[in-house]
Amino acid sequence: MTDALSYTPPKIWKWESENGGQFASINRPIAGATHDKELPVGRHPLQLYSLGTPNGVKVTVLLEELLAQGVSEAEYDAFLIRISEGDQFSSGFVEINPNSKIPALVDRSGPAPVRVFESGAILLYLAEKFGKFLPSDASQRPELLSWLFWQMGSAPFLGGGFGHFYAYAPEKFEYPINRYAMEVKRQLDVLDRHLAERRFILGEEYTIADIAIFPWYGAMARGLLYDAAEFLQVHEYKNVVRWAEEVYARPAVQRGRMVNRTFGEPETQLHERHDASDFDTKTQDKIGEPAAS
Repeated sequence: MTDALSYTPPKIWKWESENGGQFASINRPIAGATHDKELPVGRHPLQLYSLGTPNGVKVTVLLEELLAQGVSEAEYDAFLIRISEGDQFSSGFVEINPNSKIPALVDRSGPAPVRVFESGAILLYLAEKFGKFLPSDASQRPELLSWLFWQMGSAPFLGGGFGHFYAYAPEKFEYPINRYAMEVKRQLDVLDRHLAERRFILGEEYTIADIAIFPWYGAMARGLLYDAAEFLQVHEYKNVVRWAEEVYARPAVQRGRMVNRTFGEPETQLHERHDASDFDTKTQDKIGEPAAS
C-alpha cells in the first residue's frame, strides 16, 4: 500500500508557518530570539532551564543521582521553559542556547558563568565536574562516549521521526511511519543484544550512558512514549525491558522524571525545583507509581 496522496517538491522550498501538528508553533527555519526576556536566576550555582521531556529528564535525573550520592555542590534550580509558549525563543534563553532547544544549563560556581547546551554535553560536563557516573576503568571511556553519542544520534529517529509521524503529525501516512518504526525497532534490537550479557550499558556500572538512553528507549520499553508499545511490540526486547525496570526503580530517576514535568497526573509533576524539600511527603509517596510520559 502507498500513501493516498503524493508530493512533488517545489523547485524552491518555502516555509508555511501554519503547517499543523501538535508542535507546529515551536518550529521555524530561522534562529534567534523573538522577544526580550531575561531568565530568572536562583540561589544555587547550577541553573537549569528545561522541560520534562526525555531530553530534559536526562539532566534532572543526573542531578538527583548526584545529590543522592552526597554531592551537595550539585544542588540546583530548575526553571520551567514552556516550549509550546515560545519560552525557548526569549533573548535570555537564546543567549545560553543559540539552538533554542531544552535543556540548557548555566554553571555559576566559578568566576564567570559557564553555559552548556545539548543534553549529552550537559551530562558529560556534570559527570566530569563531579567525578561521578563515569566508568572507574579509564579504558572504558571510549565505550561510554560511544553509547552517549549513539543516543544523541538515535533520538531524532525515535522522537523527531517516529514520534512525530506516529503521534503528532496532523495526517498519518504509511511510508514515514513504517520507515521510522523500522529504525526504532532496529535500535531497540541493538540495545537488546548489547544488554543480553550486561546489567547496565557498560556492564555492572551505572553511568551517564544509562541516564542518557533511559528517558528515550527505557521509557519506550516501559510503554511510556507515544502510546506505541503494542504497535512496536516492545515486550519482545526482554533485555531492554529488564534494564529499563531496574533503572526506573531508582528513587533519583523517579524524582528526576518529575522535575519540570507539566503533563500526566498532578502528583507526578514538579514544575520547578529549587530545593530538595520541593518533593513533599505527599508527592514522594506517589513517585513510584507508573505515569504516562
